[in-house]
Amino acid sequence: MTASPQSNVSGASSAPETVKVWDVFFRIFHWSLVALFVTAFLTPDFSETIHQGAGYAIAALLVMRIVWGFTGPRHARFSDFVRGPRETLNFLRDTLYLRAKRYLGHNPAGGEMVIALIASVAATCFSGYLMTLDYFWGVKWIEEVHEACAWGCVALIGLHVLGVIVA
Repeated sequence: MTASPQSNVSGASSAPETVKVWDVFFRIFHWSLVALFVTAFLTPDFSETIHQGAGYAIAALLVMRIVWGFTGPRHARFSDFVRGPRETLNFLRDTLYLRAKRYLGHNPAGGEMVIALIASVAATCFSGYLMTLDYFWGVKWIEEVHEACAWGCVALIGLHVLGVIVA
């Protein structure tokens, strides 16, 4: 993301300053999650080993992202972008009227999306893990919950990409 042009002493405008918002961990986490989710989503009937391995790797990434949300740099911290419902609704209204404030990092709607994605991915991982336990082995409703959570992730990913395009 770039900032607005800065005026120098003579009043002439200089080139825009580049501002690094997303740290290396965040970038690696994000694109690893994308690759692993696609792998898990495309392999449940093809290879149980690959599917489960991708699921466990996603769960590990999720734990690291949650820790990073409390200990990472400013724009990675939940405290930087998780806001209340009123501020999020006001932001969405302002976006609709093309007058929304710009943010470095996540805007209020993006912050809500982060929480929704973390919850949805966590539910998918947890329901997948339950399917490996003897108690839930072959239990149809757990399989249905797992599949519904995965499709919920797909829907949220679609909204996430749309939000990035709009922003």
